[in-house]
Amino acid sequence: MGFKCGIVGLPNVGKSTLFNALTAADIEANNYPFCTIDPNVGVVEIPDPQLTTISEIVQSKKTIPSLMHFVDIAGLVKDAASGMGLGNQFLAHIRETQAIAHVVRCFDDPDVIRVEDSSHPANDIEVIETELALSDLERVEKSILKIKKVAKSANKEAIAKQKQLESLHEKISQMVSYQWSKEEMALGHELGLLTFKPMLYIANVDDIQNPNQEYIQAVKAHANTKNAPVIVICAKIEAELALLSPEEQNEFLHDLGLSEPGLNQMIRVGHQTLGLHHFYTAGPKEARSWTLPLNTNAQQAAGLIHTDFYKKFIRAEVIHYDDFIAHHGEAGAKKNGVWAVEGKDYMIQTGDVVFFRIGN
Repeated sequence: MGFKCGIVGLPNVGKSTLFNALTAADIEANNYPFCTIDPNVGVVEIPDPQLTTISEIVQSKKTIPSLMHFVDIAGLVKDAASGMGLGNQFLAHIRETQAIAHVVRCFDDPDVIRVEDSSHPANDIEVIETELALSDLERVEKSILKIKKVAKSANKEAIAKQKQLESLHEKISQMVSYQWSKEEMALGHELGLLTFKPMLYIANVDDIQNPNQEYIQAVKAHANTKNAPVIVICAKIEAELALLSPEEQNEFLHDLGLSEPGLNQMIRVGHQTLGLHHFYTAGPKEARSWTLPLNTNAQQAAGLIHTDFYKKFIRAEVIHYDDFIAHHGEAGAKKNGVWAVEGKDYMIQTGDVVFFRIGN
């Protein structure tokens, strides 16, 4: 499935370095603005120890993890919404993603060029989010002008929508966090508004063992206003780790006092930020993780595997991951009564191991 998370931020904050680490791709990450012009797209496996355990129990020949798409979008600058620094083009790339990972530079380095005068994360965040809001305001204004023409004919639906759009415009212009109503969320998604996309913040530090705590706390304080997660990462170290063998990675991580690469957390949190979760299918041929939106029912989940599974769906036999592991697979779970037969309306839960039964 084409779920995409866009990586954004000011120029030279570490976006492309982070993308290189995520995808182990050899992409330019030079020390000058607008090094990235066309967006780079990388498909990344979601680290999943549970899938590995399921595969070992079932002794599957193949293990196929869920995937995430990350898009490296060029650095935005002040007045990007007005076209500065190819801003309109870059903002259009962000609209094509379902979530945003905002990389914020949380260290000082005179050797790394800064486009903005500010060197404080709070100011850098404000620049980016102001540009996203300004771009959205322009989009809403265009929609208001269009709907006004229809509303003049006393069209009740058009009049109601105009009021909704004007209310939305006012709220976005105030640059504060809101609990959007379902109607506002639907309208925001319909218009592809950037400020409605789920966000996670990446605090890029230069020393993972002794980071600048003031800068990190500034990012966390802002993220809290949006109920958004923050992940602290040293993009430079992550890029170096990505080039090492698994054995060398473990040794490097041990020396740093880390249990896993920071990118693993970023990928998992990115997955959650997109409003996604996963279930498993398992058999001798393959054990596989399937990505799906929250609140997806069993018949819809079956359709992810094949359209025939949706059309010919009979039932889903479901074992939760913990029970599958505790009883060493399907046979043990059934013997101990910890499996369930569910109909098409059953809502798939994170970690379910599912066996779909279909008709002819």
